[in-house]
Amino acid sequence: MSDETEATAGEDLFGAETWAELPAFFENLPEPVHLIVWGDESASRGEQEAARLGRALAGRFDTIDFEILPRRVNYDFYPVIGVMGGRQGEWQDFGLRLIGLPSGYQATSLVAAVQAVAFRGMTLEAVTRIRLSKLEMDLDIEVITTADNEGGPIMAQTVFNLAAASPHVRAFLIMADVFPQAVTRYSVNVVPHTVINSRIHVEGVVDENTLLKHIAAAVKR
Repeated sequence: MSDETEATAGEDLFGAETWAELPAFFENLPEPVHLIVWGDESASRGEQEAARLGRALAGRFDTIDFEILPRRVNYDFYPVIGVMGGRQGEWQDFGLRLIGLPSGYQATSLVAAVQAVAFRGMTLEAVTRIRLSKLEMDLDIEVITTADNEGGPIMAQTVFNLAAASPHVRAFLIMADVFPQAVTRYSVNVVPHTVINSRIHVEGVVDENTLLKHIAAAVKR
């Protein structure tokens, strides 16, 4: 497939307006980013679309490259999109994952993930980075959202930056409209719904400092 075809193959996934805005976010990244899609393109439309999206981004932006890898036994839902620092063969895994195709408002969450990795979470407040440097236990933070949830990208941006800034934090964005099992598992009534280590639940959009207080509670527990 030609570079031009690769670059335009995914335009229908997010819409022309979103694609027109992406150069402002992706063309001047301080570090390259490596996208990985785990999935089987023949298994579901979502996995096929995620692969198309990865190829389209890599075809359009020199700062992004892409590969698709087979399904893994430790993932419950597919597709899974991983956002890594660097390029293939030398990338660093910061623990950022998007579970399900990030459609609708969550296209912005994918942008937030790429920027968080490229900037190593440097948009966090200084006090947040200091607190993260003192973290000694591992945390999994899941943001459950939907394609039409405007608050999802706000929480995703903070959580992705936390993961990019600390080796002890892993961040997951879960598309609940595609995987309703996540809603049932955590009894979600409001999105975005953030879960820390499967125990601490945060409903709606909260600021960085409030999320840190919930993380502190998770650490104490």
